[in-house]
Amino acid sequence: MVRKTKEEAEQTRKEIIEAARNVFHESGVSRSSLDKIAKAAGVTRGAVYWHFADKAELFFAMREDVFAPMLARTDARLYDPAFDNPLDAIEASITEFFRVLAECEVVREVFEIMISRCEYVDEFSSVQEEVGRPALAFLEKIERMYQQAFDKQLLRPGLLPAMVARDTWAFTSGLLHLTFGCRKNTGLEQEIPAMIQAHMALRRR
Repeated sequence: MVRKTKEEAEQTRKEIIEAARNVFHESGVSRSSLDKIAKAAGVTRGAVYWHFADKAELFFAMREDVFAPMLARTDARLYDPAFDNPLDAIEASITEFFRVLAECEVVREVFEIMISRCEYVDEFSSVQEEVGRPALAFLEKIERMYQQAFDKQLLRPGLLPAMVARDTWAFTSGLLHLTFGCRKNTGLEQEIPAMIQAHMALRRR
């Protein structure tokens, strides 16, 4: 019986997270109340508070719900031992990130919420730094990979690992925001793999 109760509680938690994502995406985070999320999930507000202390905690749960599997896929490419050249690994990882973004509507919705449907003010003023941590983690990862390429003399002469890592970080962030800023059917998504390939080609010896 206890096991069934735990399973039911976990299912309720998942339903609340899914409802939050839908409400955040439709109404924006600032205009989404826990009452509205509870109603969308078909539970009481008390049930929401049983699982989450506040809207910010629910917001992070929604993010982690898609980030964990996405990072597993991109890191699998970045650290794939099949790549002898770290630059190939970086290119494959970034390409995989945008592939996931294009193929998975849930992941896309979460990024849309974070980029264009959340105002980081009032109760969310302290959230922005935490939201940016995955991007900083990405920068640290690719800087280590660029350092490996530098040590193997695979990086184009004159380029330093820290410099090119920040450039790739800015390129990826810009491409991400451009993806959500452009209207659909512009052809940008089809061009992304070639854009990534061209970006990485500039770093190769």
